[in-house]
Amino acid sequence: MKRIRQHLVGITQGQVVLFSDYLDGGEMWTGEGQRVVRRRVIFDEAFAKPPSVTVSMTMWDADKDTNMRGDIAAQDVQADGFDLVFETWGDSRWARVRLGWMAIGEVIDDEGWQLY
Repeated sequence: MKRIRQHLVGITQGQVVLFSDYLDGGEMWTGEGQRVVRRRVIFDEAFAKPPSVTVSMTMWDADKDTNMRGDIAAQDVQADGFDLVFETWGDSRWARVRLGWMAIGEVIDDEGWQLY
């Protein structure tokens, strides 16, 4: 469990369209090639330490004739950002995916300072 001092909690959130592969016959739609999409998200303001990040699918469009398999994750979480990752396998064909995210963590204290 992360313990956060109450007056220094920051929350930020957003959404990212990871791909729209149906538009150009991309790998997620054709089912060929690399089946992982990774996108770096940079926070508007850095946290004091790496925050806790949750990820959810906020929009998806998949082929009705194949199995919908997908794995979403926040990886390489740092104080200034993280990677949104979507992966699929097998016969799954994804046309489009949008992921939402929320980061909660300790923010930098504007009143605090360090000599060195």
